[in-house]
Amino acid sequence: MPTPSADHLLVLLAVARTGRYTAAGAELGVTHTTVARTVAALERSLGDRVLVRGTDGWELTALGERATRAAEAVSDAVGRLVADDGETDPVMGVVRMTATDAFSAYVVPPAVVGLRRDHPDLTVEAVTVTRRPAQHRSGVDIEVVVGDAPAPRAQVVPLGEFELGMYASRDYLAEHGTPGTVAELAGHGLVHFIDSMLQVDDLDTPRRLVPGIRDAMTSTNVFVHVEATRAGAGVGFVPCLAADRHPDLVRLLPDEVRDRLPYRALVHPESWRRPAVAAVLVALRRQVEMQRDALLGR
Repeated sequence: MPTPSADHLLVLLAVARTGRYTAAGAELGVTHTTVARTVAALERSLGDRVLVRGTDGWELTALGERATRAAEAVSDAVGRLVADDGETDPVMGVVRMTATDAFSAYVVPPAVVGLRRDHPDLTVEAVTVTRRPAQHRSGVDIEVVVGDAPAPRAQVVPLGEFELGMYASRDYLAEHGTPGTVAELAGHGLVHFIDSMLQVDDLDTPRRLVPGIRDAMTSTNVFVHVEATRAGAGVGFVPCLAADRHPDLVRLLPDEVRDRLPYRALVHPESWRRPAVAAVLVALRRQVEMQRDALLGR
């Protein structure tokens, strides 16, 4: 079996980080067809597939993960070689992550700002998604997920907890009345996730806690939930961290209709040993602890 080329490994690393041939090509200054040919050549030298098509782009196979770890070592060695001085900050480069809407908006930015004060060569890319853990890695280093769903082939880092509650606007309550029981709450329309598109089973709490409640307006985006609730579309089951920022929203039946869920960071094997990834994880955990009361609706 021929020895895999270091250049081919670095191309694979670019695809692993971006999930797309076109994005990897743009990063490397080559065409996507060149990237595809290089990956094919690497697979021939290794004797098996390193990438498979996934729902969100190219995903690594088990062999691809091993090859990417080797590529990371090559990339780190090249970085040390071309450094201007003998001491290179290892917390550098791009860390790509996915997280839910509220976490991305309220936790990630202050964590990144604080981290970049000490590590200005670090870049963090955050993609907002609310989904179950991915079966295969697709261009991300860290996935921040909600709930306790299994996370195959990933290191799991607990970040903390957050609480969701039922809210309504003051104007809405003035017009429709304030429900005093769960049974009365069922008579109002629900603002929440689209049931048929909800990937995280743990987020279906309101339909379980308030039997019979009907959807009024649904969306895949938490900030749509918040703004629809503020506009009077119905009662919204939303994270306290997002809702409590708005004085025109009132929390309803906080002792009866509530849920507390964990945030977990899933770190894929080829990213686990990167100092930049470790630094981002530490910063996220610190920021979650700093905002603990707000996350828990206190």
